[in-house]
Amino acid sequence: MSIWGGRFTQGMDEAFERFNASLSMDRRLIQEDIEGSMAYAEALAQAGILSPQELRRTLEGLGEIRDRAQQDPDFLADAKDEDVHSFVEARLVEIVGETGLKLHTGRSRNDQVAVDTRLFLKKAIGQVQQGLKGLMGELLNQARSHPDLVVPGYTHLRKAQPVLLAHYLLAWFEMFSRDRDRFEDCFRRTDCMPLGAGALAGNAFAVDREVLRRKLNFSRITPNSLDAVSDRDYLVDFVGAGSLTLVHLSRLAEDLIFFSTPECGWIELSDVVTTGSSLMPQKKNPDSLELLRGKSGRVIGNLTRLLVLLKGLPLTYNKDLQEDKEALFDTLDTLLDCLQVAQAVVRTLKVDAEAARKALEGNFMTATDLADYLVRKGMAFREAHGLVGRIVLECEGQQIGLSQLPLSRYRQLSSLFAEDLFQALSVRHSIEARSVPGGTAPERVAEALSHAEQSLTLQNPSERGTSV
Repeated sequence: MSIWGGRFTQGMDEAFERFNASLSMDRRLIQEDIEGSMAYAEALAQAGILSPQELRRTLEGLGEIRDRAQQDPDFLADAKDEDVHSFVEARLVEIVGETGLKLHTGRSRNDQVAVDTRLFLKKAIGQVQQGLKGLMGELLNQARSHPDLVVPGYTHLRKAQPVLLAHYLLAWFEMFSRDRDRFEDCFRRTDCMPLGAGALAGNAFAVDREVLRRKLNFSRITPNSLDAVSDRDYLVDFVGAGSLTLVHLSRLAEDLIFFSTPECGWIELSDVVTTGSSLMPQKKNPDSLELLRGKSGRVIGNLTRLLVLLKGLPLTYNKDLQEDKEALFDTLDTLLDCLQVAQAVVRTLKVDAEAARKALEGNFMTATDLADYLVRKGMAFREAHGLVGRIVLECEGQQIGLSQLPLSRYRQLSSLFAEDLFQALSVRHSIEARSVPGGTAPERVAEALSHAEQSLTLQNPSERGTSV
């Protein structure tokens, strides 16, 4: 059944008909399309367009289509309709007859697809939030399991200063916590009801948009019909937030790949998230992490795709916007898969405490603590920095560590050095000295861990599946 075409005298070119159709993509919106249609049918009845009997038959017909779509994965497989909206309308007419032709009164596919995608995205954000919480929970589990373990901290991919492993894991928790906040911001902007905007100028019938808002569980209605049908900022918000989440997952993957190499070796990846080589029997490859790293590119590409799609569009609706859904669906699917795999990686990884301890040896990782020692004795930091740099150079020449240089030599370099300097060179002292809020001192990390645990129990509106 065609839902347009009265002013046309010729049928569509066969190639263009295929080119124009979007059912293969927007079929994923069928539940949301029916949800919006049910609410709109009630609004039409309230406005006097549908009689009580017509409303009942319409709701029953839509319910039958909804149930069939839920139960039969092949329900839409062979459909020839242009899009999901025309599919639902055609099936409704088959079930209830001419009454189904009234449902589109005052409504356009422009505001229809806008409400469908917003309904879909609100649910999708809740799924992503659950995935993020799952990953953050696994990071906390690992942090709790290793509260006192010290590992190397890096800058420029060079060993820099010792940190608690729990502090390192909480750094990732903070990144994903920001991602969680960004998705909540996206939810807030998505939670705006466009139905009733019509094609662009608004609805000509007495449709109560506030009633529609409540029935569809939105927090507010769109204030401008022109913007309502052409706005896709909420999709850009979602794909942008997804891109940054994938960037964070990619960075985490890179770290874990590096730390699990034989050259580092203080993290072991489980067999359940690694693969072997078809040629080399000894290999244990971090394919899960490499795929996480690689998948970030497709989501970043989706963000670019949406921005380029929107950048030249005049108000209001343009058929270009049909291309927005592939970016949305692909981003969602990729995000959910990656978060699930990342959870498995973190949950199953093992930390080799002895290998971590050996990784702390050498590399002069407490050199800054030696400079701090001199500052506490009264030397200016820049002078202390230069002196310790020369000491490091001397130790490198002798192939010894800072604690192996004799006290007598230290005393030759500065009278401020005393026997307590070797305490300052210990890893434990280095960790405990950094007790400012946000530092790696054990008491600060314990506080941060407690705060993180509390924050994870808080439930955002998107996770409750309700409007703010």
